[in-house]
Amino acid sequence: MNTEETNVELQDAELQDAELKDAEPRDDAHPPQVAADADATEADVSEADLDQEEQEKQPMTGGDRAADAPSAAGDAAAAEKNGSVKLKIPEEAEEEVKFTGLNKEELLRVAGTPGWVRTRWALLVVFWLGWLGMLVGAVLIILQAPRCRDLPPTNWWNDGPLYQIGHIQAFTDAHNLKGLEQKIDSLSQLKVKGLVVGPIHVAPPDEAMSLRFEEISPEAGNLEQFKGFVQAAHRKGISVVLDLTPNYQGSSGPWFSNTSVTNVAERLKSALVFWLNEGVDGVQLSGVERVSSVVPSLWTDIRAIVQNGTSERPYKRVLIGITERSSAEDVSSLLSSTGVDLLISRVLRPGDATERAQSIQSLYSSHSQTKLAWSLGGRAEGHLASLVGPALVKLHQLLLLTLPGTPVFNYGDEIGLMDEGTKFPKMLWDTDGELNETLQEERSERLSCLRFFRSLSELRGKERSLLFGDFVLLHNSSSSLVYLRAWDQSERYLAAFNWAEEAAVLQLDDVTLPRQAALVLSTNSSVLSSDSSVDLTDLRLGPRQAALLRFPYAG
Repeated sequence: MNTEETNVELQDAELQDAELKDAEPRDDAHPPQVAADADATEADVSEADLDQEEQEKQPMTGGDRAADAPSAAGDAAAAEKNGSVKLKIPEEAEEEVKFTGLNKEELLRVAGTPGWVRTRWALLVVFWLGWLGMLVGAVLIILQAPRCRDLPPTNWWNDGPLYQIGHIQAFTDAHNLKGLEQKIDSLSQLKVKGLVVGPIHVAPPDEAMSLRFEEISPEAGNLEQFKGFVQAAHRKGISVVLDLTPNYQGSSGPWFSNTSVTNVAERLKSALVFWLNEGVDGVQLSGVERVSSVVPSLWTDIRAIVQNGTSERPYKRVLIGITERSSAEDVSSLLSSTGVDLLISRVLRPGDATERAQSIQSLYSSHSQTKLAWSLGGRAEGHLASLVGPALVKLHQLLLLTLPGTPVFNYGDEIGLMDEGTKFPKMLWDTDGELNETLQEERSERLSCLRFFRSLSELRGKERSLLFGDFVLLHNSSSSLVYLRAWDQSERYLAAFNWAEEAAVLQLDDVTLPRQAALVLSTNSSVLSSDSSVDLTDLRLGPRQAALLRFPYAG
């Protein structure tokens, strides 16, 4: 290469350096930097690269980008001068793009478009059509479904049997009201709703002036014992009715003579207030038909004191009357004229079975079943087993506990207690002592009778058809009886009885009955076993047997 060519190349290099310097941006706030010459050391270049890397690590904001632009251009020129080019990728480009939804202005623009309006109206139409369809479907289901009957108004004495204890001394080993309190747990197991106690007041026979309603006879106990007994009964949900029949130990009456009945009725009024304040839930009186006719105004007062609630006694008290009448017509008339809540009569006295069923039907047709009371025996008549015979105790238990109305039992009727020469026999309680063969057999029979009573009483207290269901007489003859108890859509119950000493076949072909029914209880399990299916068109009952059957509501 000659000297002229060398000079030309040097001049070209100088021109290129000058152009690079002229191309650098200038910052008025800082003096222009002098470009590194070709002899810059490798250490200087490395330091510049490190500075550039540190700057790239710093976050960039909108304001920093303008200030850093000249520096970035200079760095790019330096890098190009050294034979390499660095590309800086903005951090925003590296970040993942996320959709955060439309803002308010964008939503308003979209909502105003014709497509969105059509879509919105279509969705509203679909929603209202669906809602209307569900409403129509629900109405159709309600209209097609069978209507449920409202539950009839009832009182506590309609919810279960009443249990009469007419002689405190014979009922417990303690022979007083304290002993009666100790038997509350046993009585609670019978599922009874009320205890009719007494009379226990001081009443010398046939002495009207010596009558003291508010004083308890010393043989029965004292007032404190009575209070303890009432409180114990209430804790178990059992109500207490006090028999206040005036001359219960005498032979004259009812309520002594015509000259004394007014005086006795006046004294009875104040006694009623006294005993109601002591917590009793009702009163029982015998001879109500005579008193209500002889002194009608006083009888009206007596009724009002017992039956009308007050702020201190808001819940209902029961007024029970006792009559010796036995015809359905007489009993029906007395129910209307005396105004008692329940009337215990002899309408179910042992006799012709056909007449008995007709009396039941007549009373049921004439009165609300909440006013009907059914009883066999009592303080004056004696015990059930003595009236109907030991073999028919279970049969009559089933009859009393399935009729429409309130069943009333005498103490010991649940175990078949016999009178044996007295109408107040000693109550027999189960013991764990050793017994001979005869006593063991008697005890076994008592326990069997007791279990039957408990099962039936519990069933009556929870099944609506037995509590307040309709009564339909299906079959009635001199030796057999069948009736139906049915309420709304609840299970139906069929009670069948054979009074005869030979077996009976009953053909029940009523259109309301199904072909089959399930056996619930039977007085003779050897003929009909529990839970078996029974053909109602060929119902067979053994001698003196009764059965309770059940079948579902069929619509």
